[in-house]
Amino acid sequence: MRGGGSSVTDAASTTATVPRAEGTAPRGTEGAPLAALHDVLLLDLDGVVTIGDQALPHAVDALHAARTDGLSAVYVTNNDQRAPHAVAAHLTGLGVPAGAHDVVTAAQALAQLAAADLPPGARVLTVGGGGLRSALLGAGLTPVASADEAPQAVALGYTTTLNWAALSELCYAVSQELPWYATCADPVLRTPRGLAPGVGAAVAAVTTATGRTPRVAGKPAPALHREAIARGRAHRPLAVGDRLDTDMAGAHAAGAATLLVLTGTTRPAELLGAQPGQRPTHIGRDLRDLLVAHPAVHSAADGYTCAGWHATHHPPTNRITVTGDGNDPLDGLRALCATSWNATDTGAPLPDLTAALARLGW
Repeated sequence: MRGGGSSVTDAASTTATVPRAEGTAPRGTEGAPLAALHDVLLLDLDGVVTIGDQALPHAVDALHAARTDGLSAVYVTNNDQRAPHAVAAHLTGLGVPAGAHDVVTAAQALAQLAAADLPPGARVLTVGGGGLRSALLGAGLTPVASADEAPQAVALGYTTTLNWAALSELCYAVSQELPWYATCADPVLRTPRGLAPGVGAAVAAVTTATGRTPRVAGKPAPALHREAIARGRAHRPLAVGDRLDTDMAGAHAAGAATLLVLTGTTRPAELLGAQPGQRPTHIGRDLRDLLVAHPAVHSAADGYTCAGWHATHHPPTNRITVTGDGNDPLDGLRALCATSWNATDTGAPLPDLTAALARLGW
């Protein structure tokens, strides 16, 4: 790992020295492996490297190969359950060597925001994991568990033990017009058993009860990616994530190129409807797509082509179809993305893509 950094706000004004990389078609890599075009990976964890406490298939080997080729990695996560040293120890145990300085969490970002607003030692009603409490303590604040303990602010993060009593304490405190913060607004979290409620689901419950919304510290706010860029001393960063609304949007705001992998939350149908500011620079099935070249997407008179696939927009019926005999359906998805994104950018509603996705086996 090259470089260092002590806090998320230290890098608040740091932006990558590459052009903002988001457009109307996934980009090719001109014959080079994607990893060869970048110097630092900014990696989300849940749905990219891990699922629950397990490594995703192929993730460990792909990251080992990428780092053998000279890339460094910084892990950028909205998950605040663990402190950075615990995240690093977990990754190392899975076969992905990391140190605490390689991990940037939304809990750190929240603690920095709160510390800037509150006096030293201020009490903060805290509902979340050990990582959030550790970050608040490290920022000179005092976590408390009840609205009866005279808190001066409220902090909400992820915890698997969230219950009705804790939600009620949050509502009691937030109703007192106290400043309140959330580590992220992710509504769902992908687990080995399926989708589970994320921090955003708890935020929605408190907002419904109180009418107040929190200040969100994690992605898509650009602070986490900017801090990761600073720690990695990155000139050509590549942010890798599985969510459009957090990973892609946050990296785009920080000026980094992006790779969306389909191992987490985002499904192909959702990707085809991505809005400007959330569209990935590159698309991959999983982290193995760091190690291969990505074919270019080319415009055609009635749509876009990619490696033997041709996606066509039919304006009278607002459908998109795909034809061709390409070897990899992922290339067909790249052509579909370009066709769909360009169609919606002209003001058309999202086209009917059902048959096209079925043709590619998605």
